[in-house]
Amino acid sequence: MNINGAFVNRWTRLAPNFLPFADAASTELPLGRLVRLSLFQVSVGMTLTLLVGTLNRVMIVELSLAATLVAALIALPLLFAPLRALIGFRSDTHRSLLGWRRVPYIWFGTLLQFGGFAILPFALIVLSGDTNGPVLYGQIAAALAFLMIGAGMHTTQTVGLALATDLAPEASRPRVVAMMCSMLLLGMAVSAVVYGALLADFSQLRLIKVIQGTAVLTFVLNLAALWKQEARDPGLTAPDKAQPSFGESWRALATDPLGRRRLVALAIGTMAFGMQDILLEPYGGEVINMSVSGTTLLSAVLALGGLAGFLIAARAMGRGTDAYRIASYGALVGLVGLTAIVFAAPMHSALLLAGGAGLIGFGGGLFAHTTLTTAMLLAPRGQVGLALGVWGAVQATASGLAMAISGVLRDLVNGLAASGRLGETLSTPATGYAVVYNIEILLLFATLIALGPLVRSTRSADTTSAAAETQSPEVHSLNREAVA
Repeated sequence: MNINGAFVNRWTRLAPNFLPFADAASTELPLGRLVRLSLFQVSVGMTLTLLVGTLNRVMIVELSLAATLVAALIALPLLFAPLRALIGFRSDTHRSLLGWRRVPYIWFGTLLQFGGFAILPFALIVLSGDTNGPVLYGQIAAALAFLMIGAGMHTTQTVGLALATDLAPEASRPRVVAMMCSMLLLGMAVSAVVYGALLADFSQLRLIKVIQGTAVLTFVLNLAALWKQEARDPGLTAPDKAQPSFGESWRALATDPLGRRRLVALAIGTMAFGMQDILLEPYGGEVINMSVSGTTLLSAVLALGGLAGFLIAARAMGRGTDAYRIASYGALVGLVGLTAIVFAAPMHSALLLAGGAGLIGFGGGLFAHTTLTTAMLLAPRGQVGLALGVWGAVQATASGLAMAISGVLRDLVNGLAASGRLGETLSTPATGYAVVYNIEILLLFATLIALGPLVRSTRSADTTSAAAETQSPEVHSLNREAVA
């Protein structure tokens, strides 16, 4: 019995190390229910991998579409991204006789995603030139499909994170949100491997089957995640219940004096890490001559690096490390990763490219986790949906702009290089990609500049708090009276 008891005690202490988010579970939100709730993030990860990774490469390389057109299609959800703040607010203040606040938005977001996936295969058939119809119809259908998928994805993710925050006790909310985002990255990594295996022997028919399978799986995962999660509370959503206006809630959220700098740092950092998203797989295919399955695995490496970043950031924040210091470390790691990707072209090294992708994912995971967790912790009571919506709006808008700009720059620079205007040395397909990657490096330096005052402000607050704790009760009482 003593040996068995000692073994159980040791295993109990070791378990959290092997299950980093086991401590995110609680009596109110058991681990099984928490894992099931996180399935909506898995579906979002699948969607992102399919749109930004696999379809991006196929449309540019196999279908020979201009990177500008592809970047514009993938960036179309940007039009919906600013509405994430409004969606989060509406889910906070939703009026319903059924007593649900979050469920209706997640449900309709899922239907939008499914509808977009249903349209997309027909759009690709027209874009491929296998029909007699005008290509313009395919472009319009593809734009509608991408817009519907993006709108559904933004709605589901914003309100789903708010629901997870509602269900979790306050003490475990940062770990719950970190787990949700880690499940997103896990979904990206697993789906990238699956897509790569299914498309190893590429054909347009097989691609259509992959898209249709993703649509069905997205619906099933979101339904399972939503099932019996939010308790009905008609008193909370009664039509006659007084609710603040969007303007009032926004002003309450914007009272933080450092709030604007946080959003600026988030926007610049997201653009710095996001410009390479649309170019990573085409870069591997066009410059390094990797196969479809090989470049799809790059997305898996990127996602696994991000997952590692989330895990380490969650552990570091749990030990009291300053969030913005962790974000700064993420930017530094991203600098190394981008440098490796730039040098992968002249060295023609797929291994160096994969290593750079992993480092970018790791740095981006550190940066994204800390900014999201800070946004959630600083949300006023009853405005979690709005706070997460603002974070999501800035993050998604910056990401969409980054992808659109990167595609335009790649086409523009490569056009100049192909015409010989940049000289014989730069007349290679790698030139346009290299320009984008170097711009990302500059943006990461700008991110470090934006984060500097936030790190200093946190350090000053910690110093003031520590000094107050070392004061005698009499001095502390006098200080309180002076402040009053």
